[in-house]
Amino acid sequence: MRIGELAASTGVPTKTIRYYEEIGVLPSPERAANGYRTYGQAAIERLLFVRDARTTGLSLTEISSILSLRDQGESTCNHVLGLLETHLNEIDSHIESLSKTRQQLASLTKRARRLNPSDCNDPHRCQTIAETGIMPTRHRSGAKHLHTAPSAHKHN
Repeated sequence: MRIGELAASTGVPTKTIRYYEEIGVLPSPERAANGYRTYGQAAIERLLFVRDARTTGLSLTEISSILSLRDQGESTCNHVLGLLETHLNEIDSHIESLSKTRQQLASLTKRARRLNPSDCNDPHRCQTIAETGIMPTRHRSGAKHLHTAPSAHKHN
């Protein structure tokens, strides 16, 4: 089968298939006399595996490591388990961080509702944000998180 047929069979675009070949996730296919790539059932199975693994959040590097073990005839189960556990821990950590951020935003919203808009006399500084003592920070993931700023006085 040619690359267009492989793409149609797997739902993976031809450009992606070529990229996977380039980085070694998909082995280079046989070439017909006319130079066209020709693929067999193994390419379909491999691409479906890669597609499904990507939906779990695994990177192409991680997927490549799984495929390398499989290509060497080794069991991949323990390796996959380790990768999935790592991703699960990262997601749990992210959820915890997002939950804290959500709590802080809910508190900020509650405070903002109590502020009197007529007291806002500085058009360059939002009273809602300025009086909270909460400042955004960036974490390794690039997501914004909030923390309470150190303060010399309490805000009511």
